[in-house]
Amino acid sequence: MTEPRWYSQPYPPEGASAAEGIRNQLGRPELDLLTILVRESAQNSWDARDAESTQPVDYRIDMWTVGPAHAGTWRALLQAGAPAGAAHFPLHDTLRRRAIRVLAVSDRGTRGLGGPTRADDAIGPERDFVSFVRNIGEPSDRTFGGGTYGFGKGIFYLLSRPGTVLVHSRCRTPEGGHETRLIGCALWKSYVSTETDAPGRHTGRHWWGDTSGDVVEPLIGVEADTVAQRLGLRPFGPEETGTTVVVVDPHLDDLTPPEGATYLAETIAWHLWPKMISTSDTPPAMRFSVSCDGVDHPVPDPHSLRPLNMFVAAYEDMHSAKGRDLECRSPKRYLGRLGLVKRIMPPFEPTRAQRMLNIEDLIHHVCLMRPAELVVTYRPGPKPPSANLGYAGVFRADESMDEVYAKAEPPTHDAWNPQSLERPESTFVQTTFRRIDEALSGLLSLNGGARPGGNAVALGAASSLFSGLVGGAWGIGGATDYAKPGSTATRRSDTAGGAEEETGRSNRPAARRQAGSDGEVGHASATAGESGGDGGTMTRRRPRVQYVGDPYYDDRGDTSVLVQEFRLPAPGPQRLRIDLAVTLPGTGGRETDPPIGASMPTLLGWEDETGTLHSEDGYVVEGGESVWRAVVRPAPDTMTEIGIKVEAVKAP
Repeated sequence: MTEPRWYSQPYPPEGASAAEGIRNQLGRPELDLLTILVRESAQNSWDARDAESTQPVDYRIDMWTVGPAHAGTWRALLQAGAPAGAAHFPLHDTLRRRAIRVLAVSDRGTRGLGGPTRADDAIGPERDFVSFVRNIGEPSDRTFGGGTYGFGKGIFYLLSRPGTVLVHSRCRTPEGGHETRLIGCALWKSYVSTETDAPGRHTGRHWWGDTSGDVVEPLIGVEADTVAQRLGLRPFGPEETGTTVVVVDPHLDDLTPPEGATYLAETIAWHLWPKMISTSDTPPAMRFSVSCDGVDHPVPDPHSLRPLNMFVAAYEDMHSAKGRDLECRSPKRYLGRLGLVKRIMPPFEPTRAQRMLNIEDLIHHVCLMRPAELVVTYRPGPKPPSANLGYAGVFRADESMDEVYAKAEPPTHDAWNPQSLERPESTFVQTTFRRIDEALSGLLSLNGGARPGGNAVALGAASSLFSGLVGGAWGIGGATDYAKPGSTATRRSDTAGGAEEETGRSNRPAARRQAGSDGEVGHASATAGESGGDGGTMTRRRPRVQYVGDPYYDDRGDTSVLVQEFRLPAPGPQRLRIDLAVTLPGTGGRETDPPIGASMPTLLGWEDETGTLHSEDGYVVEGGESVWRAVVRPAPDTMTEIGIKVEAVKAP
């Protein structure tokens, strides 16, 4: 059995890349290390997908503390042959600590790191191993791959405090079998060694494996499986292929491990959601999972995660007849396809993952992606005129333009920089942004017209400016009594003349109360027989609406709705009706008859305290202290007025 040892690369006579230069290939990105890890490793996994498989690629991130059963093996195996001193090899300090933390990024349903293990032998198309483990900056040979150069693998070393990773992979052999490979890699700083057995300058690159030959080789087959088991790494199934990269002692910034796992799960959703959704009855392209110390941290569903679900809707719009084609006219070139959606949005508190994308409390962004459908960035557009209105877009570059957009990306693949290109390629990227901005201007334009005979005010224009103002009318009609909570409206029945007198008071101005159109709604008359037979006075509480708070926006599935909570404090069966309108702020005007082609607010239903929605208008309920909700779908670009009417229902 071969015991693995470290090999430290000396500078050859012809020179080599120093570790510092390789670590700096990513530059100084704006995204944090965990976000870059998700983006870059998922791109690697997607590019390595098994073309013969019809199953989704499985991608997972696991964090754990090495247990007592394996910690001794880690300390013994991973220090054998290492350079002396933590300054040149900081893994020494990591392994001396009481707890050893690791983070593993795994994929299954991928090819694994196959091909030759020596760079000088990799002359054919199969060279995944040397591309990931040996070479730096080798161009991708995958059509419509997520990455363009191998710089992204540097994130594994940057995330590790000692700059050390283990690479555990299983691939198919040319003979049709399977082969497991295990090798360690460290990338720190160049240095001058004074050790007697390895003096001279070293690049700061180190490999851990079989050092019996002239080049350090990975452990192969049974030896790789045995050492991986001794280290506690997850084994491969009999027919499984793929790769696991274990990051030793990961940077988590100021997050605890469970917080880091939750953050990674949401980051996956925001950056990889196109791979999580199904289209045209096909399953999702990838499956994702995150765990910490054996506890799963579910990756949110993009369809239900607010406000990410707006981008999912825009993606679906892009693939439908609603999507629009973007073109450059000079020189003429088809650029790609754009989908846009605009919605009334409930307020939301931005999470850490959203802030990393410069998404605060308002969505006004277009997601840019190449044909591989991996998120490049969320490009902000003009802010909408209302804090309660948002829009989302998705632009997917055409396959014929993939190379142009790829060349416009920095090593972290998180932007399109036209200034880095020559003409006409720079023109194509600049025109893409201009066409997107033109589409957004149309989406947010102030348009519309007044219906014949109405006020000379463009309803669409005025309401767009004031769409964030929501008018919660205090219920209208003779059926509604705007009494204060606990007040009682009494009617005195006079057996002699039958006259009635209302003694209750409203806390709303009389001018807000309009004549009802439903007859004697709320009329609770008392006869002599009902008064107890003595002709005396009987007190009845009139049906009325008691509003609870102001209207607010909420989500119901994929629909943004307006909700008004209320009570019906008077006892007895009562019939609910809705009165909806759009209003013109400052004029007092109410629009209940929309212009041609315009929409009006609609009642979705009456929601009880159990969350059950009763869709019919005129629904009969029992009065009491229960809180009900009127759930309304507002008309786009309008200020909605909600009025609730109530009438007593006579017993049969």
